[in-house]
Amino acid sequence: MLEALKKEVYEANMLLPKYNLVTFTWGNVSAIDRQSGLFVIKPSGVEYESLTPDDMVVMDLNGNRVEGSLNPSSDTPTHLELYKAFTDIGAIVHTHSSYATSWAQSGRGIPCYGTTHADYIYGEVPCVRCLTKAEIDENYEKNTGILIASEFKRLKKDPVATPAVLCKNHGPFAWGKTAKKAVECAAVLEEIAKMAYRTELINKDICCAPQELQDKHYLRKHGKNAYYGQR
Repeated sequence: MLEALKKEVYEANMLLPKYNLVTFTWGNVSAIDRQSGLFVIKPSGVEYESLTPDDMVVMDLNGNRVEGSLNPSSDTPTHLELYKAFTDIGAIVHTHSSYATSWAQSGRGIPCYGTTHADYIYGEVPCVRCLTKAEIDENYEKNTGILIASEFKRLKKDPVATPAVLCKNHGPFAWGKTAKKAVECAAVLEEIAKMAYRTELINKDICCAPQELQDKHYLRKHGKNAYYGQR
């Protein structure tokens, strides 16, 4: 079942250690087949060196395991809620990459200080609040996804234009059209988190990049009349 998607998700998970986005098993990638309403995700707590495509777990959007002998990632309910809320995304990545997680632990979003950020993510990467005690005690992972989705709605953030978020005291989630694109976004998020941290160290009075510069760089890659790259 979904053999091609399982292979895609496996290969995307294997990119996480390659890009230094995870330590031990601190991360996961999933991808959804919108036609069937099923998604594939990494199993929980399995070392990357031991993973195979057949280890990937197939889930439905009701949280049922459809195929796979291993337990799915503990973050599966978060992925599920994001797939239900953000219907234009095809894959999700969660990591504890050190710079992005440092911003999350600080409770701060990542401002757009330059064009590297603007090329990939429109505007600030938001940091959502910490869950309440009640939200943590009951359905913690599900409530994480619900919180992200509700905050994007409140902030009027387009999840396609802003394909990443920080969860306070936790870490980053990123997403994209495909598993590979979602991992690319997670890697970019870590780099811009690092750049923003260094920027504030160098100049504590730094301001965000001018909005017209942010718009130019984002729209030349992703806008209606985008001209970056080859056609």
